[in-house]
Amino acid sequence: MSDQIKFIVDNLNKEPFRKNYNLITFDSLEPMQLLQVLSDVLAEIDPKQVVDIREEMPEQTAKRMLSLLGILKYKPPGNATDMSNFRQGLVIGSKPVIYPVLHWLLQRTNELKKRAYLARFLIKLEVPSEFLQDETVADTNKQYEDLMEAFKTLHKECEQLKTSGFSTAEIRRDISAMEEEKDQLIKRVERLKKRVETVQNHQRMLKIARQLRVEKEREEFLAQQKQEQKNQLFHAVQRLQRIQNQLKSMRHAAADAKPESLMKRLEEEIKFNSYMVTEKFPKELENKKKELHFLQKVVSEPAMGHSDLLELESKINEINTQISQLIEKKMMRNEPIEGKLSLYRQQFKRYVSKLRSKSTVFKKKHQIIAEFKAEFGLLQRTEELLKQRHENIQHQLQAIEEKKGISGYSYTQEELERVSALKSEVDEVKGRTLDDMSEMVKKLNSLVSEKKSALAPVIKELRQLRQKCQELTQECDEKKSQYDSCAAGLESNRSKLEQEVRGLREECLQDESRYHYTNCMIKNLEVQLCRATDEMKAYVSSDQQEKRKAIREQYTKNIAEQENLGKKLREKQKAVRESHGPNMKQVKMWRDFEQLMECKKQCFLKQQSQTSIGQVIQEGGEDRLIL
Repeated sequence: MSDQIKFIVDNLNKEPFRKNYNLITFDSLEPMQLLQVLSDVLAEIDPKQVVDIREEMPEQTAKRMLSLLGILKYKPPGNATDMSNFRQGLVIGSKPVIYPVLHWLLQRTNELKKRAYLARFLIKLEVPSEFLQDETVADTNKQYEDLMEAFKTLHKECEQLKTSGFSTAEIRRDISAMEEEKDQLIKRVERLKKRVETVQNHQRMLKIARQLRVEKEREEFLAQQKQEQKNQLFHAVQRLQRIQNQLKSMRHAAADAKPESLMKRLEEEIKFNSYMVTEKFPKELENKKKELHFLQKVVSEPAMGHSDLLELESKINEINTQISQLIEKKMMRNEPIEGKLSLYRQQFKRYVSKLRSKSTVFKKKHQIIAEFKAEFGLLQRTEELLKQRHENIQHQLQAIEEKKGISGYSYTQEELERVSALKSEVDEVKGRTLDDMSEMVKKLNSLVSEKKSALAPVIKELRQLRQKCQELTQECDEKKSQYDSCAAGLESNRSKLEQEVRGLREECLQDESRYHYTNCMIKNLEVQLCRATDEMKAYVSSDQQEKRKAIREQYTKNIAEQENLGKKLREKQKAVRESHGPNMKQVKMWRDFEQLMECKKQCFLKQQSQTSIGQVIQEGGEDRLIL
């Protein structure tokens, strides 16, 4: 216990608590102060626990601390009866209860901070099964579970990124490379802009290209909307099938609702559950504990690099060669005795050598596969980074074009470059004569007219699609408003249910404390009633020995003794009062006698000090001075 208190005091004196305690001051804290220290430690783990317990009811304090300790998976020592003692000790601020909790919290503060943070998002809200029959509630619950799984995935990725060890130098190099690419792209855009300005009707061509890109984006958005509606239809069909199956099973259970069948089913369930609890789950739990112990042991060891693996493989190969040599030596020694088995031993040798060669080949192949997987992962990550970088550059380029008022300029410029490249190739093939150039101009004009005629029905279709897109957008807005209203209603219902549950829990805690208080009062009354019954039995009993044991007889005897003592004291007081006057006179006489004797003493001393004055003679009990 002293080591525990010392550890608690040392940690409370450090950051961020800075309590400035010593062993004596900490041990002399009142229960209220000790509970405040525990609340401060819990507030460091979960910032929502910052509370002054003087402004909080004891039941609320105990409920808040017990709920957080349950989330942090604190297990009090002992069984169920000790659990009730633990709750009572937490309410009254008992030191044997608070000290182990503080020691446990201060040992693993960082781990518990992470657990408390995750608990805010990963503690699942249990919804009763009868509420899940509603489609809206079921969909909302499914979205809630999907968001929880997405949070788990993102948190794992975040932890992996924290432990991946990306260096800041690499990130700076990437940033500098991206800035260089950005400068190059800006220069390229300016160069292409100058080249496009010389083309005839370039503004109209840019406008048409911009409209084409917008319509393509709308087409992709509509296709995405169509896919989402298909998914919603698929989920609705699945939900309908699930509800139909539930209805079918409920009807089947209602049809087979005989007492014998129900009892039989319950007995089977009890047998199955007892088997799972007593046999299967303990074995699985033991296996999981062993796996966890092994994994913790592996994690505690330092990370192995490629050189460490190569060293281990070389050691394994050396040990395998030593084993094979020892086996061959043993077989050589036993060969004269067991000559008939030499053929089988040789076959065994061949088999061992084949196995050894196959195992080495397998290890090499396995290592190659692992390297390929690692390389594939790196290439995939590189591809994702390059795609993301390309998309960012495209977005930046589009933003610059929109800012400059030439949206779609890069796409048009690429088309123009492609057309110019084609034109240059054609010019090189056909030659640079005037006839060829005029023929090429005719071909280009005819090409442009063909493209225009081909684009005319596409433009008509685009107009229809645009109208359809507006209708779908309006419908989507209506559905969204319906969803928002439904979600708001569900949220209000959920808050009401949470308040009701909170109130019921508080009532349960109050009833539990009232029950314990009533229990204690009943026990006290039972003890008093038992004592009163025993007293009545002893008082009514005819046995004098038993009667003497009665409390009433003892009190009567004590009263009589005290009365006799009081009578004696009063008589003594009366005698003292009567003799007070003569006694005072006698005291006065003794004081006068003492003064007289003192005077005689002084006279005697003075007589002895004088030589020629006279002589004192004592006769008949009297002193006489003779001069």
